[in-house]
Amino acid sequence: MPDNLVVRTRIAPSPTGEYHIGHLRTCLYDYALAKQSGGQFIIRIEDTDQKRYVEGAVDRILQVIKDYSLSWDEGPDVSGPYSPYIQTQRLEIYEKYAQELLNQGNAYYCFCSEERLAEMRNLQKAAGHLPKYDRTCLKLTKDEIDQKLANGEKPVLRMKIPDNQTIKFIDAVRGEIKFNTNDVDDQIIVKSNGIPTYQFAVVIDDHLMNITHIFRGEEWISSTPKQILLYQFFNWKIPVIAHLTVLMDPDGKGKMSKRHGSVSARSFLEAGYLPDAMLNFLMLLGWNPGTDKELFTLNEFVKEFSLSHLHKKSPEFDRKKLDYFNGLYIRQKTDSELAKLLKPFIPNLDDETLLAIIPLIKERIVTLKQAADFIKFIWMDINYDKSLLISDKITTDIAKDMLQKSKNLIENENDLSLNNIQPKLIDLIKSNNWKVGDFFMVFRVAIAGSRQTPPIVDCLPILGKENVLRKLTFAIDILC
Repeated sequence: MPDNLVVRTRIAPSPTGEYHIGHLRTCLYDYALAKQSGGQFIIRIEDTDQKRYVEGAVDRILQVIKDYSLSWDEGPDVSGPYSPYIQTQRLEIYEKYAQELLNQGNAYYCFCSEERLAEMRNLQKAAGHLPKYDRTCLKLTKDEIDQKLANGEKPVLRMKIPDNQTIKFIDAVRGEIKFNTNDVDDQIIVKSNGIPTYQFAVVIDDHLMNITHIFRGEEWISSTPKQILLYQFFNWKIPVIAHLTVLMDPDGKGKMSKRHGSVSARSFLEAGYLPDAMLNFLMLLGWNPGTDKELFTLNEFVKEFSLSHLHKKSPEFDRKKLDYFNGLYIRQKTDSELAKLLKPFIPNLDDETLLAIIPLIKERIVTLKQAADFIKFIWMDINYDKSLLISDKITTDIAKDMLQKSKNLIENENDLSLNNIQPKLIDLIKSNNWKVGDFFMVFRVAIAGSRQTPPIVDCLPILGKENVLRKLTFAIDILC
């Protein structure tokens, strides 16, 4: 790009629900491209789809982007030279440019009912034709239009697509892409209520806000020629357009979906993924640095990001790889840093207890939520089935004997530290000719209600003698 070009990128979320994790990746790429050149990154709220508008969605979208440590230079909550940054507050602007298209003859009123349009499309499909508006209303005379308007009919405004022209543009990821306008429908650009459609408003806003680069999902490629035509109708410079790959489910069955869990950006934070780990993972879903390097801070990514290294092949959203990344980032935290991150997930533990248990779980967890599930036995008694205490090798009587003798040992001990209790438990095992693994399986379940735990003997002083005895009694009672 030219050295003197001020890069301006934007994201334009629609407040129709939670912010998708794929949108966050687009947001990340927009942010990096703008920041590496000292440009501006903008947020604009595209709320023209009022039927699907969700109350509170704007605030939730802005907050989740902040929670991922991304900031913006202009937006609905940040003053800027192109305010307002919410589309429904810009209706007069769109009206001006819609009128300009009408005056040029590049747009026309359409009074067709939904019923007529549905019937038209069904007939076209039945005949094997591409469903397109048949331009019935383009044949209306000015007097007919004026009469319909005088009668109170509310038309939509359609864009008049030129016949049999080739629309070409250079995609920054895929190279040259061509369309014939005969395959492009006369899209609605202003609805009957006066609110513009996305395809129209986005072009107006991107131009007026001096957006230089646009990242979009590849599913929007088919709509790009309509936007290109609008730029041409207004004689405006077309921004650099990059259509990003979609994120694929790891099972290879299409786009990322809820089959493998929630897909909102917020849901990953709620599941205990760290923002910096998530961003690092997303960086590499559609881009690579050209080296084997995988770990990037946000600042490092901003410096290394380039359009030339964007992928053409859609990546799998590999949750095992995400877990690997998150585990790495968790282990890089100091115990005190991790304690602060864990506190919202484990509010039941005081700071001292939390700090005491972190060294026991730090190497074993991949998410913060998993940590809470892993150690919930510390603050609560777990109900479990007695089948967890027995196995092919351990009968009910043997398990009861192990637990009763363990209880007797601990009743006579005031020091539950590892150095004191571990040797005495080992002596107990040897004197009864039990196998070490069998004993600790039973003992672990009795204390934690699970076979997957932190080092269980290390947890005894954290639990305290009274809690340990109560848990052992509970297990013995289950076996009776």
